[in-house]
Amino acid sequence: MARIARRWLHRTGEIVLDRTRIMGVLNVTPDSFSDGGRYLDPGDAVHRGLEMVEQGADLVDIGGESTRPGSVAVPPEEEWRRVGPVLEGLSRRVDAPLSVDTRRPVIAERALASGASIVNDVSGLRDPQMIRLLARSRAGAVVMHTLGDPGTMQENPAYRDVLGEVRGFLEGRVRVALAEGVPRESMAVDPGIGFGKSLDHNLELLRHLDVLADLGQTVVIGVSRKSFLGRIGGADPGGRLPEGLAAATFAALQGAHVVRTHDVAETAKAMRVVDALRPRS
Repeated sequence: MARIARRWLHRTGEIVLDRTRIMGVLNVTPDSFSDGGRYLDPGDAVHRGLEMVEQGADLVDIGGESTRPGSVAVPPEEEWRRVGPVLEGLSRRVDAPLSVDTRRPVIAERALASGASIVNDVSGLRDPQMIRLLARSRAGAVVMHTLGDPGTMQENPAYRDVLGEVRGFLEGRVRVALAEGVPRESMAVDPGIGFGKSLDHNLELLRHLDVLADLGQTVVIGVSRKSFLGRIGGADPGGRLPEGLAAATFAALQGAHVVRTHDVAETAKAMRVVDALRPRS
């Protein structure tokens, strides 16, 4: 699939999508499914963020609340205690845009004031306050599909037409945000692989990711270390790199513009090969 150069606008500039871009995952939580507890210390987290940029991350996504299946919500003050120092530390030391992974407008607003440029909302802009914040701040956004909430989303998820329902949800949320003044070019969409989906649902969405790309929005995909890969390959989260690279490569060829990953160095190398192999338009 040939890539049409476009841009993803955010609060402090733009990301030109002339090649597959890498979003590095920086979880500052004790209970994330893959790397929970590794970067609880703000100094360690800032060091990891700097390392990811050196390894090829085009942006860094910082999250202070785990949204893995079965997770329990944390109070807003605890979420901010985790992400605030990391955002402030990285914003002074990197030029790459920073994203905050949060469902809460109050956290998003503080993050934007502390150097973030993008809000990654796993709840898909369901909160009108989040939409108003995006319109006011001109921040970038990732609009993600989730079925239910993280605590219960993997309890027998069911769809009549997973592709049509996920596309319809994302298209609808973009339409609502546009009506509130959020610029189209600032919004990316994410089908939410692993967020209220069975193995078959995840595979169906990845096989037909081009249907989401046809919405005309930037497409973000996150497959790194996720449990559906373990069901195929059998490894624990830290051992799913080969499976993750295969899925990310397939997603990029199906129309994903941005790949969200824990394994930045390896994914950046794989995407350079993918981009080199694309037909020239």
